[in-house]
Amino acid sequence: MSRIAYVNGRYLPRHAAMVHIEDRGYQFSDGVYEVCEVRGGRMVDERRHIGRLQRSLAELRMRMPMSSVALGIVMRETIRQNRVRDGIVYLQITRGVARRDHAFPPPGTAPSIVITARTLDVAGNARTAAEGIAVITVPDNRWARVDIKAIALLPNVLAKQAARDRGAKEAWFVDGAGLVTEGASTNAWIVTLGGKVITRPADNGILRGITRSVLIDVIKAQGLEFEERPFTVEEAYAAREAFVTSASQIVMPVVRIDGRPVANGAPGLVATALRRDFYQHAEWV
Repeated sequence: MSRIAYVNGRYLPRHAAMVHIEDRGYQFSDGVYEVCEVRGGRMVDERRHIGRLQRSLAELRMRMPMSSVALGIVMRETIRQNRVRDGIVYLQITRGVARRDHAFPPPGTAPSIVITARTLDVAGNARTAAEGIAVITVPDNRWARVDIKAIALLPNVLAKQAARDRGAKEAWFVDGAGLVTEGASTNAWIVTLGGKVITRPADNGILRGITRSVLIDVIKAQGLEFEERPFTVEEAYAAREAFVTSASQIVMPVVRIDGRPVANGAPGLVATALRRDFYQHAEWV
């Protein structure tokens, strides 16, 4: 079956889905995106994702191309046309098509919107979680507003490739003070030897992960001790557990950091329990 993409008001076969060469997303990475999990054919945490999308657009002085209700309808139709039961739906909005000029285009320029959906290997993801993943650390060389989910992701691309080159799945960015900010496409967490779950506050230095927000509810429901604060690479090396979160991976245990095993080098009980209970607290549409 040919995959279908929604592009500026039309559902098109993937081979025919195209954007203009002067779209500002192509020229300047002048746009934002969202990735929402699809489970059982339903979107997970749609309300939260749309809320974050609206915030990202507002921070970049861009407007929504349609109402949030209409956007949800289009996303669900894209999921339906691609017959996705378990996977992701990807949404991208740019400032639109205009003659190449760094300043904003003329008022009234229509935003461009692209939506795609695809199936993920849920069983494979579960097998990976049962084994855990390796991460490496890299210097954080990104701009200072990574809380905006912008499509300008070149530092993240380079970090991911560095991880792949070293046999790892993910890279953790580390700031000039030696503190972990987040992963190239995930939020970063540790569990201390005392059992406290730690992750960095949702400041401008990290993306405000939707999975991260839901997981905080799971942590509280399980009665775990939780603290939002930066942690050092050395703390991560010495942690009882480590894990990452994202819409496509939910909770993924980390068993090696920079080639060093985390504790006994196996997924921990806390990360496993958080992954197990996640959907009890997420919103399904």
